[in-house]
Amino acid sequence: MFAQYDDIVNIEDCCEMLNIGRNKAYELLQTGQIKSFKVGGKAYRIPKVCIQEFVLAQVQIEIDQYRKKIE
Repeated sequence: MFAQYDDIVNIEDCCEMLNIGRNKAYELLQTGQIKSFKVGGKAYRIPKVCIQEFVLAQVQIEIDQYRKKIE
Protein backbone atom coordinates (compact mmCIF):
# COMPACT_ATOMS: atom_id res chain seq x y z
CA MET A 1 0.00 0.00 0.00
CA PHE A 2 1.42 3.38 -1.06
CA ALA A 3 4.64 1.76 -2.29
CA GLN A 4 5.49 4.73 -4.52
CA TYR A 5 5.84 7.06 -1.52
CA ASP A 6 8.83 7.55 0.78
CA ASP A 7 8.72 6.23 4.36
CA ILE A 8 8.22 9.79 5.64
CA VAL A 9 5.87 12.05 3.68
CA ASN A 10 4.83 15.71 3.79
CA ILE A 11 1.34 17.17 3.92
CA GLU A 12 1.01 17.29 0.14
CA ASP A 13 1.80 13.60 -0.18
CA CYS A 14 -0.65 12.80 2.62
CA CYS A 15 -3.40 14.67 0.78
CA GLU A 16 -2.61 12.80 -2.41
CA MET A 17 -2.46 9.41 -0.69
CA LEU A 18 -5.86 9.86 0.95
CA ASN A 19 -7.42 11.95 -1.83
CA ILE A 20 -8.36 14.68 0.64
CA GLY A 21 -7.85 18.42 0.86
CA ARG A 22 -5.28 20.24 2.98
CA ASN A 23 -7.82 21.34 5.59
CA LYS A 24 -8.97 17.77 6.19
CA ALA A 25 -5.37 16.55 6.32
CA TYR A 26 -4.45 19.18 8.91
CA GLU A 27 -7.55 18.26 10.92
CA LEU A 28 -6.54 14.58 10.96
CA LEU A 29 -3.00 15.49 12.05
CA GLN A 30 -4.04 18.03 14.70
CA THR A 31 -6.58 15.66 16.27
CA GLY A 32 -4.06 12.83 16.36
CA GLN A 33 -6.07 10.57 14.09
CA ILE A 34 -2.92 10.34 12.00
CA LYS A 35 0.31 10.40 14.00
CA SER A 36 2.97 12.84 12.86
CA PHE A 37 5.77 15.08 14.03
CA LYS A 38 6.86 18.60 13.20
CA VAL A 39 10.20 19.67 11.78
CA GLY A 40 11.34 23.17 12.65
CA GLY A 41 8.21 23.74 14.69
CA LYS A 42 5.82 24.00 11.77
CA ALA A 43 6.35 21.55 8.90
CA TYR A 44 4.52 18.26 9.42
CA ARG A 45 6.23 14.99 8.57
CA ILE A 46 4.10 11.87 8.55
CA PRO A 47 5.43 8.32 8.69
CA LYS A 48 3.85 6.36 5.86
CA VAL A 49 3.02 3.56 8.28
CA CYS A 50 0.82 5.98 10.28
CA ILE A 51 -1.24 6.74 7.18
CA GLN A 52 -1.53 3.02 6.48
CA GLU A 53 -2.71 2.40 10.06
CA PHE A 54 -5.28 5.18 9.71
CA VAL A 55 -6.68 3.67 6.50
CA LEU A 56 -6.86 0.18 8.00
CA ALA A 57 -8.55 1.51 11.14
CA GLN A 58 -11.19 3.27 9.01
CA VAL A 59 -11.88 0.08 7.10
CA GLN A 60 -12.23 -1.86 10.35
CA ILE A 61 -14.72 0.70 11.71
CA GLU A 62 -16.83 0.34 8.57
CA ILE A 63 -16.72 -3.46 8.79
CA ASP A 64 -17.77 -3.35 12.45
CA GLN A 65 -20.67 -1.00 11.66
CA TYR A 66 -21.81 -3.28 8.85
CA ARG A 67 -21.71 -6.32 11.11
CA LYS A 68 -23.86 -4.56 13.72
CA LYS A 69 -26.44 -3.69 11.08
CA ILE A 70 -26.84 -7.26 9.87
CA GLU A 71 -27.05 -8.82 13.34
